[in-house]
Amino acid sequence: MNVFELTRKLISIPSISGDEKSVAEFLAEYLSAVGFSVELQEAAADRPNVYAQRGDPDVVLSTHTDTVPPYIEFGEDDDFTYGRGACDAKGIIAAMIKAGEALIESNVTDFGLLFVVGEEAGSPGAHAANAIPNRSCYLINGEPTESQLALGSKGALRAVFKATGRAAHSAYPEKGESAIAKLLHVLGDLRNAKLPGDATLGDTTMNIGMIKGGVAANVIPPEAEAELMFRVVTNNESLKRLIEGIVASRVEVEYTFACDPVFTEKLDGFETTVVAFTTDIPLLSNWGKPLLFGPGSILDAHTANEKISKHELVAAVETYKRMVMSLKARR
Repeated sequence: MNVFELTRKLISIPSISGDEKSVAEFLAEYLSAVGFSVELQEAAADRPNVYAQRGDPDVVLSTHTDTVPPYIEFGEDDDFTYGRGACDAKGIIAAMIKAGEALIESNVTDFGLLFVVGEEAGSPGAHAANAIPNRSCYLINGEPTESQLALGSKGALRAVFKATGRAAHSAYPEKGESAIAKLLHVLGDLRNAKLPGDATLGDTTMNIGMIKGGVAANVIPPEAEAELMFRVVTNNESLKRLIEGIVASRVEVEYTFACDPVFTEKLDGFETTVVAFTTDIPLLSNWGKPLLFGPGSILDAHTANEKISKHELVAAVETYKRMVMSLKARR
C-alpha cells in the first residue's frame, strides 16, 4: 500500500477510544509482513498497544491509534483525505509506517514504531507503554503540527468544582442557599484571575467545559458542579495553589487529570512552532528525549470535516525518515 491507501485502510477501521483492538490487529499483521518484529501489549482489556522493532531501537516514532467520536467514513478529493482520524492520527500512522519501510529499504536498523491506545481519553496506552523495556534515546511523537517541529506543548489540568447549598422554595430564597450562585461566584473569580504565562508557550487558558446542577426553576438549587480544563504553561502544582487561593474553600475542588507542559528537542532545518494541545509525551518519559511533529492541522482534528493534505502526507514520509537518520547520527 502507498501512504494514501494505508491511510484509507486505517480510517476504514473505526477505533474510537476504548475500541482500538481491530486497528491494532491490522497494524500488527501489516508491520510483521513488511519486516518488523511486533509486540502487542495489553494496556487494558482488549486494548493493545503496538510496538514494532527493527533491531534494538534507539529512535522510536510514536502516535496513537484511538480517535474521538463519532466515526466518520473515509472520503477524498484531489487535495485532501477526509474521515475520522485523517489528521489525528491515522494519516500520521501511515506516514510513520511508510517512513519505516523506506528506512528498511535503506538498510537502517535499530529504530521502532510505537502506537498506543487511549490518547484521547486518559492515555492508558502511554501509561502502559512507558513500562516496556527499551534503550531508545529519542521519541518522535506524531500529532498534527502543520508539518512544523513543535518546540513545546502546553500541559493540562482538569478539575471538577462542586458546590453545595440548601434546597428551599424559590418564593422564599432566604430559607435556602443556592449552590449555583455559589459556583458562579467562584467561576467568575477564576475568569477574572491573571493566570500564569510563559515566554515560549504563551498564556495559561481556562475553559469551562460543563456545568450542571439544580432541581427545578422553582427550587433553590442544593447542588451544582462545573468541569474545567486549564492549558498549563508553568506547572500544575503552582496552578493548583493559585486556584485554591481563589476558591478559598467556597466549593470543593477535585483534580481528575494533570500533566505538565513539555519542551521538546530542536533539529536544524525545520520550521518551528509551539502548540496549545496536550500529547502523550509526558507519559512516555522512558523513551528518550521527545520531538513533536506531524502533518495536518489540529484545527481540523475532532471536527465533522476532519482532513489531511495529501501533499503533507507524502512530504511527512520523507520528513520522518530524515528525522530518524538525523537523530541516529547524533548517537
